[in-house]
Amino acid sequence: MTVKIEARGVGKQYSVGRGGTPFAALQGVDLDVQEGEFLCIVGPSGCGKSTFLQMVAGLEPVSEGSLKINGHPVRGPGADRGMVFQSYALFPWRTVMGNIEFGLEVKGHGARERREIALRCAHNVGLRGFEQAYPNQLSGGMKQRVGIARALANDPEVLLMDEPFAAVDAQTREMLQEEVLSIWRKANRTVLFVTHSVQEAVYLGSRIAVMTARPGHIKTILDVDLPYPRDITSAEFGNLMKPVYAVLKDEVLKAAHAAVAQPSETAA
Repeated sequence: MTVKIEARGVGKQYSVGRGGTPFAALQGVDLDVQEGEFLCIVGPSGCGKSTFLQMVAGLEPVSEGSLKINGHPVRGPGADRGMVFQSYALFPWRTVMGNIEFGLEVKGHGARERREIALRCAHNVGLRGFEQAYPNQLSGGMKQRVGIARALANDPEVLLMDEPFAAVDAQTREMLQEEVLSIWRKANRTVLFVTHSVQEAVYLGSRIAVMTARPGHIKTILDVDLPYPRDITSAEFGNLMKPVYAVLKDEVLKAAHAAVAQPSETAA
């Protein structure tokens, strides 16, 4: 199989406080994401899941190690990657169509072509009839549909999703999960999906990468050997969740013990 995203020894450090005390968010991340796969990342809060995704997107620079897409170092954002944020990140002064068309405008597409692409993407994620609505007229689930459509409009090779369904209700989450799976299967895109939900990771992912507590790195990668669509009530599904929970629980306990041992560092 072809490696789409390659991380070797990737680390991310920040400086915090007045003295610029170094703070390691990620350290020694090694990960291969295969072309066309749906890989989910789970881990304790604060382990650097979202930071890693932002580095893949080119929104954060790598402090150490190497991070490549298609064999080329990531040096910034690119049209080959589409990002879907948890917070929607929509322009409030633009309509649904205006938000979806934004990236196409930046790339210099003509008005007619932009409209055709934006309409197709809007309809593909269930926004038919809401093309001229503004973000403040939409529910949380519909706002996230706009975010997904905007990312897809640029026809990215890699779709990066940072807890995209965390802020929506359970029913909407299930609908959006099905739509993302449908898009993934039809377009054969590579999806890197960050989530706090083990159930969501097992439901969506072809593989699950579990990260350690801060400074985060990949502790283990588990294959999800279940056909789609998946039944969350089945014994097989439950059995696949157990090892993910076990690894995650171990890391959460480590993080809790570290917080007790070093309260001042954790508070920083």
